[in-house]
Amino acid sequence: MGFNFNGAEIETDANGFLVNHTDWSEELAEAMARAEGITLTEKHWDIINYLRDEYLNNGGNQPNTRTILKAMGEKWGEKPKQKDLYTLFPQDPSKQGGRIAGLPESKRKGGY
Repeated sequence: MGFNFNGAEIETDANGFLVNHTDWSEELAEAMARAEGITLTEKHWDIINYLRDEYLNNGGNQPNTRTILKAMGEKWGEKPKQKDLYTLFPQDPSKQGGRIAGLPESKRKGGY
């Protein structure tokens, strides 16, 4: 499978996750989000950047929703609810957010 971006076919797996995370760019993330009906806001980018940082700089760590809630609470200076994250990424903040962040699909079970 693939994602057509700027006239090139970016290779993805059957679930839309990039096969090679180095293909990722902010412009590609915007296009992937648009294809899923999401307009990225600053809060979306906070989550995307957090997920990328955890994966790339913390041994491939892919945080679950509970961990994302805690990290965003610290970043945003308020305590978000799980519903707040699902409003941003309706298909699951850790999985859909990770897909748009260009990370491989998480194999762990459950999101919370």
